[in-house]
Amino acid sequence: MKTLIELYDERPLLNVLCTEMFRPERTVFVCPPEVGNNKHMQEKMRAYFARRGVHCELIFKPASLLDASQVGKCLKELVEVYPDCAIDVAGGTDAALFASGALCAVSDTPAFTYSRKRNAFFDIHNAPFAHNLPCTVKLSVRDSFEIAGGSMRTGRVGDDIDIAKYMSLIDKLFNVYLRFRRDWPKIVNYMQRISQCPEGTAPQMHVEGAYTVKGDYGRRVYANEKALRAMEEAGLIADLRISGNDSVAFTFHDAVIRKWLRDVGSALEMYTYKACLDTGLFDDVRVSAIVDWNGGKVQKDSVTNELDVMCTRGVSTYFISCKTGSVQTEALNELAILRDRFGSKVARAAIVTCERGGSSASMRNRGRELEIDVIDLHDLQSGNLKACLKALTR
Repeated sequence: MKTLIELYDERPLLNVLCTEMFRPERTVFVCPPEVGNNKHMQEKMRAYFARRGVHCELIFKPASLLDASQVGKCLKELVEVYPDCAIDVAGGTDAALFASGALCAVSDTPAFTYSRKRNAFFDIHNAPFAHNLPCTVKLSVRDSFEIAGGSMRTGRVGDDIDIAKYMSLIDKLFNVYLRFRRDWPKIVNYMQRISQCPEGTAPQMHVEGAYTVKGDYGRRVYANEKALRAMEEAGLIADLRISGNDSVAFTFHDAVIRKWLRDVGSALEMYTYKACLDTGLFDDVRVSAIVDWNGGKVQKDSVTNELDVMCTRGVSTYFISCKTGSVQTEALNELAILRDRFGSKVARAAIVTCERGGSSASMRNRGRELEIDVIDLHDLQSGNLKACLKALTR
């Protein structure tokens, strides 16, 4: 097969998977006119393949995919021009598939498909090269965004951090968080206030401040002595000195730990990220990944979302949201939209929350409706997080 004919599909993965797997000389997309005339989208697809090391000519042939006769005419012309072609029938509309079947019924044109459940290719008609062929393509988180026309930006946890150095501290941070989870927002608010530094200056690792400070919304926030001592014991801070109810002083382990102790969600996010790595099941794991829906250059009106943890395994993508507080319906809806937009049918989504499962039956019911797995406080306290993450891949 030198020429691959793709029936354009609304699921982005199906438009690139066979080109990635079989590396033809050219791929011809039978696509709707709006796609055939969208030069920006086409160039982004070419850029994606180039970055992946796939050197393939891309050709776009406009046709109404709701008109079987129009698609059939287009396919007939393509087969005549490219007699060495094969048709991928994994995507497309019912009309496009009907036209493909009609063509194969009167010709030897090879046709094959891809099974998401079995992650393999299958010979439909005269295509022995795709007979029970396992898919070996592995995508990164960045790939999953770019396939759908988006791009990935660096989030709150930058790529410049050597995460491997913090693995043992992540567990300790989470244990402190879990122990004091009910007061964690106040504890973090205190850490923010006592470690403030003038704008434009480097953050100081050693901090000194009052025992009681003015927190968010003008409320007074007190030093949580038990939590601070637990942090010192865990190695997150050092040189802790508490002078009665007057003052507090300590030294952060380093700038990274300082950042995590000043952010309410970091403890749960980093623990979930580490658990994903510890399973050994995923090809790529990212924490705090920001997706730009439109890709390209950063613009003021860009639509972006932050994904707490993202993973890929083969061509499957996993979207994980972490919530330290109660889970609102809006959060579940947003997660479902992101999964469907950037992950297609092979994606899974889960929400990790420190809310007890029994305290919000509506949350779990809504999660089931949206096909979102809910991992709650019981799973975290019993050490079942990795088992729950493994279950996502089955």
